[in-house]
Amino acid sequence: MEPSVLLPLALLVGFVLLLVRGYPKARGHLPPGPRPLPLLGNLLRMDRGGFLNSFKRIREKYGDVFTVHLGPRPVVMLYGTEAIREALVDQAEAFSGRGTIAVVRPVFRDYCVIFSNGERWKALRRFSLATMRDFGMGKRSVEERIQEEAQCLVEEFRKSQGAPLDPTFLFQCITANIICSIVFGERFDYKDRQFLRLLDMFYQSFSLISSFSSQVFELFSGFLKYFPGAHRQISRNMQEVLKYIGQSVEKHRATLDPNNPRDFIDTYLLRMEKEKSNQHTEFHHENLLISVLSLFFAGTETSSTTLRYGFLLMLKYPHVAEKVQKEIDQVIGSHRLPTLEDRTKMPYTDAVIYEIQRFSDLIPIGVPHKVTKDTLFRGYLLPKNTEVYPILSSALNDPQYFEQPDTFNPDHFLDANGALKKSEAFMPFSIGKRICLGEGIARNELFLFFTTILQNFSLSSPVAPKDIDLCPKESGFGKLPPTYQICFLAR
Repeated sequence: MEPSVLLPLALLVGFVLLLVRGYPKARGHLPPGPRPLPLLGNLLRMDRGGFLNSFKRIREKYGDVFTVHLGPRPVVMLYGTEAIREALVDQAEAFSGRGTIAVVRPVFRDYCVIFSNGERWKALRRFSLATMRDFGMGKRSVEERIQEEAQCLVEEFRKSQGAPLDPTFLFQCITANIICSIVFGERFDYKDRQFLRLLDMFYQSFSLISSFSSQVFELFSGFLKYFPGAHRQISRNMQEVLKYIGQSVEKHRATLDPNNPRDFIDTYLLRMEKEKSNQHTEFHHENLLISVLSLFFAGTETSSTTLRYGFLLMLKYPHVAEKVQKEIDQVIGSHRLPTLEDRTKMPYTDAVIYEIQRFSDLIPIGVPHKVTKDTLFRGYLLPKNTEVYPILSSALNDPQYFEQPDTFNPDHFLDANGALKKSEAFMPFSIGKRICLGEGIARNELFLFFTTILQNFSLSSPVAPKDIDLCPKESGFGKLPPTYQICFLAR
């Protein structure tokens, strides 16, 4: 359903419901915010720029901690580095609950590490961290896997012979193959039709999750779920991926060697067998399927989207790419593969990657949290299960930490001596107990893929740098760069 239809439809429904029931009274003492209309909440304070723009405007009046009613439900917003750190770090346990994203809830429900709560979340997180660590540091480390995948990408770029191409699909391939090697125990050829279909499902879904219509759905999901819209397409896409995962699980089950687990799925199946007599176990078939889906989806789209933004920025600011290449030539040269050990000797390159993550602002409003108990925060009482949005964009663009937050500038992460400078406001993976499970893998991917590409290729664009548009294609739950063409010219 088009956004132009959704908004008036939601308004109409809200006014009809208003006739039959009043507005629920909130418990506790929530932070201030605009006065909500019954059932419609703060709908009239939302603009077509989406949630982030709306929240920025509301914050100007109410400060760094405020309440916005998304439809009938109150959500507490944390704006700025200090507010987010006070909640997610200083009161980490209280703010460790997970809220919902309405448009994907029918698929993920309360399963997997990302969307589960309580003991289920704790058990799955411990298991997932340990298993990914073991397979990331086993016979073939994550570093080796990334290096090998990077060389496959280099060969693919060489085939283009410098012709313009859209890098979206290839960046998806390389990031997907890293998580696939850990989860499924295999990598896929870039021409594998099943693989390409799965990646297309992910790309479509991330775009739809980040669309304006999905933000409207977040306000009135209880009603809009009965109508056509992005939520139904996302569910169809994810069900198709789940069908593939289910087939893979059955193949793993049929060839499982208890003494030699090959990957995440094997290890999970062994844990299921071990706990089969425990009727309260979290290690069951449904949790396995959704856990693999979440790792596969998140592990593919986040890193690939960051790489797409990164190379668009390199086209926009060619002098930055040239300085990175100079550092690569000095530290690595042209006759060996980049390694993770090189990172400590390459502060400028590391600063550029940090700045790409900061500027691209991939998950601007953060993944929703909720408080696990009645919680006192900055003088306000947040009742148990109150949803909380940590607005990560407000930290990544915090003028108290970044001199020119609206400008792409690697100097944000360099001190006066040219050494790498960390920042408390840098939280692209979030912070606290719900920090991204794959942060370590993603950081390694970004460094090794970025340096390997720039070691082997110079970049060119059919569009002059001054005419390159950095405005996102979608900006909602996620921020997606515009599509573009890039030429990889062998150095």
